[in-house]
Amino acid sequence: MEIKNFAELIGKVKGMPEMKRMVIAAAGEEHTLEAALHARKEGICRPILVGDAAKIREILKELKEEVPEEDIYDAAEPEVAAAKAVELVREGKGDFLMKGYLDTKVILKAVVNKETGLGQGRLMSHFTMFEVPGYHKIIVAVDGGMVTYPDLQMKKEIILNTIDVLHAYGYENPKVGVLACVEKVNPKMPETLDADELAKMNAAGEIPGCIVEGPISYDCAMSKEIADFKGYESKIAGDVDVLIVPNIHAGNILGKVYTVTCGAKMAGFIVGAKCPIVLTSRGSSAEEKYMSIVVSAAATK
Repeated sequence: MEIKNFAELIGKVKGMPEMKRMVIAAAGEEHTLEAALHARKEGICRPILVGDAAKIREILKELKEEVPEEDIYDAAEPEVAAAKAVELVREGKGDFLMKGYLDTKVILKAVVNKETGLGQGRLMSHFTMFEVPGYHKIIVAVDGGMVTYPDLQMKKEIILNTIDVLHAYGYENPKVGVLACVEKVNPKMPETLDADELAKMNAAGEIPGCIVEGPISYDCAMSKEIADFKGYESKIAGDVDVLIVPNIHAGNILGKVYTVTCGAKMAGFIVGAKCPIVLTSRGSSAEEKYMSIVVSAAATK
C-alpha cells in the first residue's frame, strides 16, 4: 500500500486498537496543548504533560479542557522537563515523545544522553512527509532537519530509518530516489558517487525492503515523462515515495519550497531512537503539530 494524503493516514491511526501515550516536554504552550488535545479527542493519543504545572493548568483552563492530575508532572525548568519526559518514556510510562516550548538542543541533549537517554546505537534522523499539490501521493524528503552533512554510511542509515517507518505504515517496497543534479555518475560530484553506491547496496541486499535508484535528478524522480524524454531508465520515476537529499541545506530548501511556495502540508519526527520524537518548531501551527503527532503515533510500535 501507499498513503495518498494525510487524511488517509489520520483514518489509519484512528483505527488503531488503543491510544498511544505521548509525553510532552515543556508542555506549557497553547499550540502544543491544542494539538495534543485535538489528537486525544480524535482517539489518537493520550497526552502526558511535563512542564510548569501552573502554566499548563492556566492554558487548559483557557482552552476549557481538562487532563487528569496524574498525567501532569511539574518541572518548570526546560532541562528538568526534558529529562523527566525522557525518563517517563524509558520507564514505559509513555510510548513516544514530543518537544513542547523549549529549544531543540535541550530535548536532544536529554535524548542522546548515553546513560539516561533514548538512543539505541543507531543514527537518529529526521523523517518528514509532505502532501504536495500536484503530486499523487505523500512524498518523504530526508534529511532536512537533523543530519547536517551525511557521509555514505549515514545516508545508508537514513534510508534504513525511513524505510522502517514506511513499513510500519504498511508500505511493502517503497521507491527511493537518491537526488543529485544529474543522472550519471561523475567522479567530481561526490553526491553522484554516494547515490550510485547506495543503489548498489540495495541491489546487493544491504538496504532491503525497498527500491533505491540514483543518482537521479529531481525532475526525473517526480516525472516519468521527463525521465523518458531524457532516456533515463527507471523503476521509480514519476512514482517515487522517498527523496534522499545530499545534505541538510538541500532538504531544508526543498521542504520550504514545498510548504511556502507550493502550499504543501508537512509533518515529521525524529526516528532512530527508542521511540518517535515529535520535534516541530516552536513557531509551528497547531495543525502542523497535530499532523506530526499523527505520523508519530502511526509509527509507534
